[in-house]
Amino acid sequence: MISLKINDKDIQVQDGATILEAAKSCDIYIPTLCYLENLKPRGLCRVCVVEVEGAKNLIPACSTPAAEGMNIKTNTRRVRESRKMIVELLLSEHNGECTTCERNNDCELQKLARDLGIEELRYEGEKTSSQIDESTPGIFRDSGKCIKCRRCVEVCQGVESVGAISPQSRGFDTTIGPAFDHPLSEVTCVQCGQCAAVCPVGAITERNYIQQVWDALDDPEKYVVVQTAPAIRSALGEAFGLEPGTPVTGKMVAALKELGFDGVFDTNFTADLTIMEEGSELLSRLTKVLRDGQKQALPQFTSCCPAWINFAEHYYPELLKNLSTCKSPQQMFGAVAKTYYAEKIGVDPAKMVVVSVMPCTAKKFESQREELTDSGYPDVDYVLTTRELARMINQSGILFSLLEDQKMDSPFPESSGAADIFANTGGVMEAAVRTAYKIVTGRNLPTDKMHLKNIMDLEGIKEASLKIEDPVKEWSFLDGAELNVMVIHSLSNVRKVLKEKDISKYHFIEVMSCPGGCISGGGQPRFTDNNIRQKRIQAILTEDEGKEIRNSCENPFIQQIYSEYLKQPLGEKSHHLLHTEYFEKSPVEQ
Repeated sequence: MISLKINDKDIQVQDGATILEAAKSCDIYIPTLCYLENLKPRGLCRVCVVEVEGAKNLIPACSTPAAEGMNIKTNTRRVRESRKMIVELLLSEHNGECTTCERNNDCELQKLARDLGIEELRYEGEKTSSQIDESTPGIFRDSGKCIKCRRCVEVCQGVESVGAISPQSRGFDTTIGPAFDHPLSEVTCVQCGQCAAVCPVGAITERNYIQQVWDALDDPEKYVVVQTAPAIRSALGEAFGLEPGTPVTGKMVAALKELGFDGVFDTNFTADLTIMEEGSELLSRLTKVLRDGQKQALPQFTSCCPAWINFAEHYYPELLKNLSTCKSPQQMFGAVAKTYYAEKIGVDPAKMVVVSVMPCTAKKFESQREELTDSGYPDVDYVLTTRELARMINQSGILFSLLEDQKMDSPFPESSGAADIFANTGGVMEAAVRTAYKIVTGRNLPTDKMHLKNIMDLEGIKEASLKIEDPVKEWSFLDGAELNVMVIHSLSNVRKVLKEKDISKYHFIEVMSCPGGCISGGGQPRFTDNNIRQKRIQAILTEDEGKEIRNSCENPFIQQIYSEYLKQPLGEKSHHLLHTEYFEKSPVEQ
């Protein structure tokens, strides 16, 4: 530990901590623009400058290590004026159009200007030229609003290891984007949206499909249904001033019904359906290996995260045979909505519009994949992010916090707790293990609250083993077998695992592209740090633990859809509607 002073407070911090981290430890606020938690600080924007006794110049707090005996001032006149001038210079070339920008009142640059008392611009600079890129289904870019903080570069390269965007040219002509100013559609972009999640301004956002959804809702010939992903319920409230992690499932349902949707359903239902198919697929592969001595593609990788699927298709096509053939819960819902549900209510599927509310921008891309049309129509027509749903609610004048809770509609009204945890890193794997263990042994998972260890841990790579003992007669060949599983989040960790570990000893591996899983997806309310991730994760775990049914295989409505329509997991109809395949794609040179 080292001792130092910040604003005349005596504090101690771990040796190696930065000044910014030292200030946070004693609740002293230092503004930042380029800084991102968990990534190496660059000190590029200089908004975080502080005054250190004995230093000639102001120094950036985010990238300067704290040292023994330092005497730091964070709010002197010199510091305030320097920060103000830096933000004024950023504003002088920022082509912001603040009154019509979708980040208005949700913009870090705007907030900084307000906090620093900037009421007029002293500098009239040349504005950055605005180049619009809407070439991909998930991401929208406007270069005129970019302030070159490089946060998007840091997450694209450091967290996701994709490198679709980087600084181009120099000086005032610097732009942040794909090489040679290509559109995103011409480089390898996995559409994860983490760039949009960390952009402090409106330079990178999700592709907006709000108007298309309004048009569908206003069309009397259309029957419009909506599904909501498990991660939405623990984050949507933040858009209306509620504490991160506040569960708002009932209010969300009420809001969607007021918006005019003909049916409001929970993607959790098809998360349970996914587990029935994916868990059965895993058991099928294990059976062929352990009982029949056949070769199978193990470990089985999850296929719920479309950004991970994109990543595998481009960079690791040799693993495509290991991917579960299951569609994601989003796509499964669309498939059963336009077949089973449409038949049940007597609606022409050609007139049915399926809207998804997802925490994810890659889901927009996924919904437009040509192969996901097994009902004869696109499984899903439009995908909205959590942020887009919040804007629709505001556009309608709905007072969200005053809404009375309502329940999801039939025939998909209930889900298991296992479906809830799909939102968290490790959740898909744990849900599958719960059901597989229940099928094989007839008992619940023998762990505390049915959670595998370190469920709240945000480490990017986690491993667990589970020994199967006393299985039912049908599965006797699994007696004593050790099931080895792994959980990975952030795509850079996939590269690390494949480079450093022998994956052949694992049976099941979950991959999610976003840090912490879907709870911090590219379409969630900003800004998401580890503190907010933990609160959202805890909210999801609480919802799971409060459910009477914790295993997907015990959901009576899942049993009903198999009895009435699908017949059995991995059966002919299930295979046709609920499974797919993926294809090798060449990575584009960056």
